[in-house]
Amino acid sequence: MAKVQISKGKFEGIQACADANGIIAAAAMDQRGSLKKAIAKARGTEVDNAALTEFKTAVTRILTKHSSAILMDPEYGLPAIEQRAPGTGVLLAYEKTGYDATVKGRLPDLLSTWSVRRLAEAGADAIKILLYYNPFDDAAINDVKHAFIERIGAECAAIDKPFFLEPLAYDDAVGDDKSFEFAQVKPKYVTAYMAEFSKPRYGVDVLKVEVPINVKFVEGMKVYSGQCAYTIEEAKAHFQAAAAAATKPFIYLSAGVTDDVFRDTLELAAQAGAPFSGVLCGRATWQDGIPIYGEKGLAALEEWLEDRGVANITALNEVIAKGAKPWWTIYGGLEHIEVVG
Repeated sequence: MAKVQISKGKFEGIQACADANGIIAAAAMDQRGSLKKAIAKARGTEVDNAALTEFKTAVTRILTKHSSAILMDPEYGLPAIEQRAPGTGVLLAYEKTGYDATVKGRLPDLLSTWSVRRLAEAGADAIKILLYYNPFDDAAINDVKHAFIERIGAECAAIDKPFFLEPLAYDDAVGDDKSFEFAQVKPKYVTAYMAEFSKPRYGVDVLKVEVPINVKFVEGMKVYSGQCAYTIEEAKAHFQAAAAAATKPFIYLSAGVTDDVFRDTLELAAQAGAPFSGVLCGRATWQDGIPIYGEKGLAALEEWLEDRGVANITALNEVIAKGAKPWWTIYGGLEHIEVVG
C-alpha cells in the first residue's frame, strides 16, 4: 500500500483535534442565531450577544474537560475558547450562519471579515465549513457550491490548516429533513456527498457527516416511530455503503437529536462496522441546559452542565471508545502516512 502524503500543518491540526488514540471526540458550540433564539424563548425576552458568549463560555469551560476539541464560531465564541481545558483542539467556523431563503439553492457565504489566515491567528487548529448540499440538485447550483468548496480547500492548503467539511443533505422537493419521505432518500444523498467531497480537488481533510439514516424510522430501534423506512439490517447496509463511498476520514454529527438517540445511532453504526473516527456533537449534549440558563441564569447552567452535561458527554465517549476508529484508519494506519513539509 502506497503511503499517503499529508502536510505537517494538516497532520498536526487533525491530531490537535483528536485524542491520543486518533479519535475525534469534539464538542460543537458554533450555533449562533438558533441558539440566541432558544435562549430568548427560554427567558421570555430578547437577549444580547453577551448572553450568547456567556452560554458558550460555560459549556466550553466545563465540557472540554471531556472532549478532544471544541468547534466554535469567531463571532461570539472567541472569549469562550480561552476557557477551554488544556490540550483541547480548536475548530473555527468560517461560514455565515443560515442561508438566504429568497434565493434558490441554499447557497453558502463566508464571514466577511474572516479568512483562513485570520482564523488561524485567532487560534484555529482546523477550519470548518457547513454546506447545504443536494447531490441531485440543478447542475448550475451545485457548480457554484463545488467551486466554493474548491476555493476553501485551496485557502486551507495555502495556510496549511486542516479543512473539516460538514455537508447537510436536503431536498426541498421531497420535504423536511426530519420527514419519513426524506428518510427514505437520505441514504442515497449522504452516500453521494461523501463520495463527491472525498475527491482530491476539494482539499477536504475530514468529513463531518450526517448518519445516512433516520433512526426513528428504523424498525426495531428504541425510538422507532411506527413508520418503517428500513429494517435494522437495511440500516446497517446504508451505513456500510456510505462509509465505503468515503476516501477521507469521517466523523458523525448529532444533528440536534437527544443524547440517548445519538448514542443508539452510533451503536448501530458500530454494529454495521462503519469506520467513523468520532463525532462532533453539540446540542445532544447541552441543549437541555438552555431552559435552565434562560430561566435561572449562569450558576444554574453551570450546575446542570457539571451534572447532566458531563453525564451526557461521558456516556457518549463510552460509545465512541467502543465503536470509533482512529482517523488514520482510512489510510491503512499511521505507518501508511508520510508527513511532509
